[in-house]
Amino acid sequence: MPRLTSVRDLQDMRRGLTSRGDPIESGTPWVAVCAGTGCLALGARKVIDAFKEELKKRGMAEAVQLKETGCPGFCEKGPIVVVYPEGVHYVKVSPGDVPDIIEETIIKRRLMDRLLYVDPVTGARGVHEDEIPFYKHQTRHLINDNIKIDPKNISDYIALGGYRALARALSAMTPRDVIEEVKRSGLRGRGGGGFPTGLKWDSARAASGVPKYVIVNCDEGDPGAFMDRALMEGNPHSVLEGLLIGAYAIGAREGFIYVRAEYPLAVENARTSIVQAREHGLLGEEILGSGFDFDVRLHRGAGAFVSGESTALMNALEGKVGEPKPKYVHTSERGLWNRPSLLNNVETWANIPLIINRGAGWFSSIGTDRSKGTKIFSLVGKVNNTGLVEVPMGMTLREIIFDIGGGIPGGKKVKGVQTGGPSGGIIPEEHLDTLVDFDELISLGSMMGSGSIIVLDEDTCAVDLARYFVDFLCDESCGKCVPCREGLRQMRDILNEIVAGRGKAEDLKTLREIAGLMTAASLCALGRTAANPVLSTIRHFEEEYLAHIREQRCPALVCERLVSYFIRPELCIACGRCRENCPQGAISEGEPIEEGKDPFMVIDQSRCSRCGICYHVCPSKVRAVVRVSGKSSDPSHETAIDKALGGDSGWRR
Repeated sequence: MPRLTSVRDLQDMRRGLTSRGDPIESGTPWVAVCAGTGCLALGARKVIDAFKEELKKRGMAEAVQLKETGCPGFCEKGPIVVVYPEGVHYVKVSPGDVPDIIEETIIKRRLMDRLLYVDPVTGARGVHEDEIPFYKHQTRHLINDNIKIDPKNISDYIALGGYRALARALSAMTPRDVIEEVKRSGLRGRGGGGFPTGLKWDSARAASGVPKYVIVNCDEGDPGAFMDRALMEGNPHSVLEGLLIGAYAIGAREGFIYVRAEYPLAVENARTSIVQAREHGLLGEEILGSGFDFDVRLHRGAGAFVSGESTALMNALEGKVGEPKPKYVHTSERGLWNRPSLLNNVETWANIPLIINRGAGWFSSIGTDRSKGTKIFSLVGKVNNTGLVEVPMGMTLREIIFDIGGGIPGGKKVKGVQTGGPSGGIIPEEHLDTLVDFDELISLGSMMGSGSIIVLDEDTCAVDLARYFVDFLCDESCGKCVPCREGLRQMRDILNEIVAGRGKAEDLKTLREIAGLMTAASLCALGRTAANPVLSTIRHFEEEYLAHIREQRCPALVCERLVSYFIRPELCIACGRCRENCPQGAISEGEPIEEGKDPFMVIDQSRCSRCGICYHVCPSKVRAVVRVSGKSSDPSHETAIDKALGGDSGWRR
């Protein structure tokens, strides 16, 4: 590989890579196959192997370039294949489709309708990315190139302008110029806190003591979140370039990329990017002939959720237990090994080359007054189009869910969204027109967090959801401080009692008191924000808590101890699926209510464990099994059962 010793060397290399013209404009066919974790889980590796085999068999291996790329975002429709130069976008591709793609699209330049995206509402087909609603309503600056770049090939990144921002910073800007540009951009940290990035850099620059360190935080532990993973897998050089610029700005000579162990592909691609950058002279001594020396090491995290907290992460880098310590002094002044340390998450670092290349004015023109630029979210849960989305700050939650996400499956009603991970909050449907930015979400009792959006439909129980997140945080708490450790345990115990129908009238008051203590006295941000799911659900869905406590009823029919299962005789076809799958043997064939009527299945309520298997295995066209919730000793419960079963069906018999 060529070693780049000057800015001119980098420019010459880029010109050499692009001397044959833009491959998209040149008419040369090439195929991009998403090889991100999501598509690989859906069989993308078999699709890639099928392309290699078929192209070789046809003698086209040299004529058609095959690229294994990063995640383009539309995980719901993987494996994704894009055929250039036309940019034909195929979804849900299987290995058996590959010969037809080569024959029809690459050779004959014809579309394969069966592999195109079809809008479920209008029936319109999307040939190109910008014709698919999931992509059309996004503003993609950070992940737009994922489908065009082989993350294991530095040449792809350089050909598309990679390391140009580094060259500009080293050759035409002082460290102070870089920091001021970041300040003017208005970039705020994308890891959750939203602290102004330029101010953090300024503090690290001004801090006394050497050496100084720069650190990439890729310890993304939120359930349903995979933004940092997708960037590190798909375009690791953009993160590395941002890190180099930050190191130059604050005067650091050494850096670390901290990646959680559960991200093996991100670890592999990050390690490859470091090796290739070092071989090209973009890491090491005299980078691009500037006199700037810098190198970076990769560190695999042990998987603890709390290690995403800055001081816990730095403890882990030092070889200690990954638990937080009091922040009497900011880590930008005394962090790793008590030296000034600049920590930003993956997405924050990836924004830096964009700001240096396009200018602070361009970046600050996107977004709201106090939240600039775009934000990557993982859109998951009860939504038709799940995946990775990048939108400008200030887009509403409703636009994200319905314009990009395609709405709620099965025509169900949206109940709300959970943002900010397990330490975020639940925002109800009436607030979905809220602008998505740091401050607006906090005002609703939630937060931006790292950027997960979990969509909830009418079948979601707010109390059970809060219990789930508290249970997760209880297991992930390091246990170092009493407010977090004991507060979470007490919250979990109370919520477990509520969802089991044993809640007490004073429980909500107790939950609020515990939450207040945790928020005020916990050692780190995990404990201080851990009460958000509880407080936000009590704030917006208090009636659901009261239904569980006063009526022993779960309105969403989720909490199994508060739900009973019955079979409607007039609908039951006596297929026996429920009886065959019942783990308690509680289902048997009942006597017909009237002579000459068909037999039907009956559930013995005294033996039923309320697992719900009978409900899920009942044929969808029959739906004879119904769920009923309420206090069994309450006469209104029998009325509810009669109503659910369609009148006096003889269930008491």
